[in-house]
Amino acid sequence: MSTTTPLEPDTFAISANLAQPRLPRWAVVLVGVISLGLAGLVTLLTGWSLVGGLVLAILLMVAGLPTWSLLVEGRRAAADRFATALVWAAFAVVLVPLVWLIWMVVDHGLSAIDREFLTYDMRNVVGSGGGIYHALWGTILVTLAATVISVPIGLFTAIYLVEYGRGKRLARATTFLVDVMTGIPSIVAGLFALSLFVLIFGPAIRIGFGGAVALSLLMIPTVVRSAEEMLRLVPNDLREASYALGIPKWRTIVKVVLPTALGGIITGVVLAISRVIGETAPLLVVAGATDSVNFNLFDGRMMTLPVYIFSQYSSPGVVPVGMEGDPPGYARAWGAALVLIVIVMVLNLVARIIGTYFAPKTDRRR
Repeated sequence: MSTTTPLEPDTFAISANLAQPRLPRWAVVLVGVISLGLAGLVTLLTGWSLVGGLVLAILLMVAGLPTWSLLVEGRRAAADRFATALVWAAFAVVLVPLVWLIWMVVDHGLSAIDREFLTYDMRNVVGSGGGIYHALWGTILVTLAATVISVPIGLFTAIYLVEYGRGKRLARATTFLVDVMTGIPSIVAGLFALSLFVLIFGPAIRIGFGGAVALSLLMIPTVVRSAEEMLRLVPNDLREASYALGIPKWRTIVKVVLPTALGGIITGVVLAISRVIGETAPLLVVAGATDSVNFNLFDGRMMTLPVYIFSQYSSPGVVPVGMEGDPPGYARAWGAALVLIVIVMVLNLVARIIGTYFAPKTDRRR
């Protein structure tokens, strides 16, 4: 005959402690609504700005939700909710100025964009009218030339650092110089390019190719670092399998390593383009400014969108007599800024699409 051993009282206590109470799913929404209500009330009573009210609401939510969790769920869950609240608060702090900037540019610049704005230059324009046609083509040509210069140099440098220069003194020196170039101000790159072309062609030289050289100095470090990281992510097993088949190293790099890292390399190149396409100082110094279209990188000044925005905002013109509002240059500057932001967004979207398309294909089933 079997006997059943009764459980000890401590066992019941342990089993009961495992079922810890949890906050309801709507707790976050409730705390957020209460925080917004209290912050709105304080803002109305004290006359704070909308930004101050939002900051107060975020602080109340970051403090309120962990406090409620501490009373109900315990110290461990409260610490987790506090860390989560801090992460979301940091995300909100970063997102607010970004959304505000995009909204401000769209609000001020959308009304200025029309067919004339995109297809006319500023030649013989006095007052209203004109457009960004010459600056748009200048930006495309200068950035394209800088890309043609930077991508081969940056990619070959990254291949040397990863595949050939491990442990060598030259590779360490190159890495140090690339890190130093990453932090140089853009105006220094512009002055270097200007000095180079002045020594060759004389002090009056201002050409679009000089701006491309200046931008390439800013692009090369980004291309090198991004391509280097992508090449290091390629598994060594792929290289060793290729070597085991008797394939030489250069062919292994071309046929195995580069195709595997191609998506990340292209993404890094597009990000480098997005980083330099909005530079103003080096282009203002080397490429100069003009009111007419110039398709020749090696002859004459060339206008670009950043320099166009600067020139229009620094010299906006005069409001016609009998009319009210801002000078016409302000609207053109906002419109050019919106076009530049759209170009950067399109470039990043293209980089994501290309990176996804060229990503290594695997047989793993999800």
